[in-house]
Amino acid sequence: MAITQMVEVPDSRRLVIDVPREIPTGPVILTFTPAGAERQKIPVFGCAKGQFRMSEDFDEPLEDFRDYM
Repeated sequence: MAITQMVEVPDSRRLVIDVPREIPTGPVILTFTPAGAERQKIPVFGCAKGQFRMSEDFDEPLEDFRDYM
């Protein structure tokens, strides 16, 4: 379960957070993200599908290297 809550950090740098009762007690992880900061995008396999096309003769020998073959 995750809760997102916007808070203003006071000059004292101390926060008091009221947690809803449905949240179980125990250890938690707090993540602080400055307002307006961009989240890092994680690339997904295949996300660029259809954006690139290869020519039909892609595997053919290059004319420039004919002397070396």
